[in-house]
Amino acid sequence: MAPAVLWFRRDLRLADNLALVAAAGGGGGDGVVPLFVLDPALWRPSGEPRRAFLAGCLAALDEDLGGTLLVRRGDPAQEVAAVARHHSAEVVYVGADFGPYGRRRDEAVGTALRADGRRLVAAGSPYAVDPGTLENQAGQPFKVFTPFSKAWTAQGWPEPAPRPDVRFVRDLKGDVIPAAPTTTATLPAAGEAAGRLVLDQFLDAKVQGYAEQRNRPDVPGTSRLSVHLKYGTVHPRTVLARLGSSRGESTFRKELCWREFYADVLWNRPETSRRAFNPAMAGMQVDEGPEADRRFEAWAEGRTGYPLVDAGMRQLQAEAWVHNRVRMIVASFLVKDLHVDWGRGARLFLDRLVDGDLASNHHGWQWVAGTGTDAAPYFRIFNPVSQSRKFDPKGIYLATYLPELAGLPPDDRHEPWRARAKGADLGDYPEPIVDHATEREEALRRYAATRAN
Repeated sequence: MAPAVLWFRRDLRLADNLALVAAAGGGGGDGVVPLFVLDPALWRPSGEPRRAFLAGCLAALDEDLGGTLLVRRGDPAQEVAAVARHHSAEVVYVGADFGPYGRRRDEAVGTALRADGRRLVAAGSPYAVDPGTLENQAGQPFKVFTPFSKAWTAQGWPEPAPRPDVRFVRDLKGDVIPAAPTTTATLPAAGEAAGRLVLDQFLDAKVQGYAEQRNRPDVPGTSRLSVHLKYGTVHPRTVLARLGSSRGESTFRKELCWREFYADVLWNRPETSRRAFNPAMAGMQVDEGPEADRRFEAWAEGRTGYPLVDAGMRQLQAEAWVHNRVRMIVASFLVKDLHVDWGRGARLFLDRLVDGDLASNHHGWQWVAGTGTDAAPYFRIFNPVSQSRKFDPKGIYLATYLPELAGLPPDDRHEPWRARAKGADLGDYPEPIVDHATEREEALRRYAATRAN
């Protein structure tokens, strides 16, 4: 028998990998050729943190494969077909890709393989429940999270797949695994072993307190699994199999469901990666021009004068990651205090985040902006000062990322302009770029005008 080809994409692991199981059992009698294609259409627009983490994942996967990972660079339709042809492989196995680009790419690869009398076969995906699986009672896609989550839970998912005993082979010249691009951000360890370690540490030490601590950026209460779910070094099925029914575990299960909900939304509405999910909100007035550009740059650099916003944006620069509660607050500030279009912020996040995922990122931004799936969203305008006091009461998170404020008493860190008025030296830390109360009213005025139209 000819070997099977396993084309890795967002499943850079050997455990609980349905595509690997399929390759081992469906034509892998002479082994499995492990292939990864560096697609310029994905590599070029990815920010440095994502490219660096991917390079680390590929190096780790190659080591786990005993040095047999075949890396090719170029158009997947040409490269996958060439590898299959060289090995006389009848089938190329993949984990399904449900993103807009991935669907188009896989159609092209399937066409190229069929021209040679070969097939592209999908087994599994990066999700516990594949996007497009669930529908409401009217046979339509879900538009609201809560009914989706009930259907998702009722649907259920299989147990993690065992790792098959398979021989990996390679006798074709490939490209070298790319060196990790230089990035100023401190990135997490890459690869399957690193992902499993992060999962173990979360379940051993954090998950029981997750419901209470997940909104606190001043404590390490989140899972930090998002980047491993993004690249498939850990599958959500593996995580779900280890979750019990405690409050913390149930809350975390719900967060995994949010990820799958947004993937389902993008599958059914691929245009929402660029346009408002709610067409009625597409006409919302946004600010453009030099002043809007100046404010956007101040926000991106963490120099708005609002400490929680600035700390979040500086964490993004330092770690290519931001605490989820803070992501919502910085997004709300850009859209509703500075009146900048949500898409501009979403694109910057996707460029800077190591865990940048199109579905989760862009629909999370739309949720905050009021253009997305929330039933009554626009009135939610986060107050950056009250949020700071509530979720970082001692200003520990603020002091970590804003050294200008670290010397202030904890209470003064939330409103440094008051400390400055009393004579405190804050160096070049800026005054507030806008007045939140004023801009909140302006945001609501724009929303009312949009609804009236």
